[in-house]
This record gives sequence, structure tokens and C-alpha cells, in this order.
Amino acid sequence: MERYNRNILIKEIGTKGQNILLKSKILVAGAGGLGSTVITSLACMGVGSIGIIDDDSVELSNLNRQYIHNIKSISKFKTDSAQEWVEKFNPDIEINTYRLRFDHSYSALLSYYDLVIDCFDSYKSKFVLNDACIKKNKILIHGGVSEFYGQVLKVIPNKTACLRCLFPDKENLPNEIKGVISPSISTIGSIQSMEALKHILKLEEKALENTLLFFNGLKQSYKKIQIHKNKKCLICN
Repeated sequence: MERYNRNILIKEIGTKGQNILLKSKILVAGAGGLGSTVITSLACMGVGSIGIIDDDSVELSNLNRQYIHNIKSISKFKTDSAQEWVEKFNPDIEINTYRLRFDHSYSALLSYYDLVIDCFDSYKSKFVLNDACIKKNKILIHGGVSEFYGQVLKVIPNKTACLRCLFPDKENLPNEIKGVISPSISTIGSIQSMEALKHILKLEEKALENTLLFFNGLKQSYKKIQIHKNKKCLICN
């Protein structure tokens, strides 16, 4: 347990909590910017099994924010590059990679994991993942980033609002490519990882249930926006 000594010294974690983390299974949907921070955080915490979904290859333009990859990773599949990083950093972690574009036909793979962290970079993929998690009754920790801004939301099936409650008119959401800066990505990915830790160890104070946490990097400010289930939502109602 020497590797996780600083975790164990935290009274809310201890040896018992660390063993729970070592037995936990978390699926990371996306191995790009958010995925880089989330995967490294989970590996550092000692999450025993990490699943990684992605179908893209590493490009040079990714490296301003996707630090789990490097210059030698260019043209490699992101799942392979991410797996290589984790295996070098902590070979005791079980890594499962899924080189695919997630759709409803792959919903069954969610059943193996304790929770899912949304690190996809497109709204279309985020909504598909949201729907699958509701159907499979899996906790979803949503994250999104653009430019200096980001957001996090915890979705609990049959209890809290889901992404479709928040964005019922998803067809009008922007789909153009926007810039994004690494510190914004790291901030949101770290919050997602903290929410995952709290859920696995049952340390939750319900802060992000039916609450959208919005981050403004220019002002270095956070805002919590209360949301509610949409009674007309076709997914979670």
C-alpha cells in the first residue's frame, strides 16, 4: 500500500477505502482532453479497472490539451496510446479498451462498470451515452468544456435530471469546432474525477445532484445552477 500512502492518510479513505477503489471499475467515454485528466486521476487514485472508449487517432492539434498522448503517439489510436500510458504508470491497473464510436448497440458493455464518466467531445455522442446510462441504470458524470468555460453534472437514473432534461432542444445546439485551453480541460476533468471518487466511497454530499456546476476560467468563478427533471423528457421519464 506504499504507493497509495497519501490516499490512505485521508481519514475519509483509509485502508478500507483504498481497497474499495482497487476493486472499483470505471468506464471513461473519450480519451481526448477530458479523458486525459480523468484517466490519469483514476490511475493515480488506484481505481482497479478502467475502461476507455474512443475511435479517434492522435493528431498534432490534440497535444495542446491531451497530455496523456505525446508526439510519438501521432497516428496511433487514442485507446492504444492511453493504455500505453497507464501501463507504464501503474501496471497493476486492468485496462479495457473499446476502439469504437459508441452507439446504442454497445450499451451492454456499461453493465460491467460501477459508473460512467462522459469525456466525449460532441453533443451527439454525449446524448447517446446519456440515454444508454439511463437505460442501463448507470450513474453518469457528465463534463463539457469550450474555450475558458466548462460544466459538470451528475446524472442518477430514475432520480435526477438527465442531459435531455437540460437540453431538450438538442438539435439547435452548436456543432462547430471551438477552441479550448488546457487549464479548462484539467479543471473540469478533475471535478469529474472527484465526483467519481465520492460516489465509489459514498462520500457524497449530493452537491451535484440536480445541480449544474458551471466554471468560468476568465473570472476564476464557479456557479451552481439548480435544475429539475423535465416531466416531458422521453428518456428519464
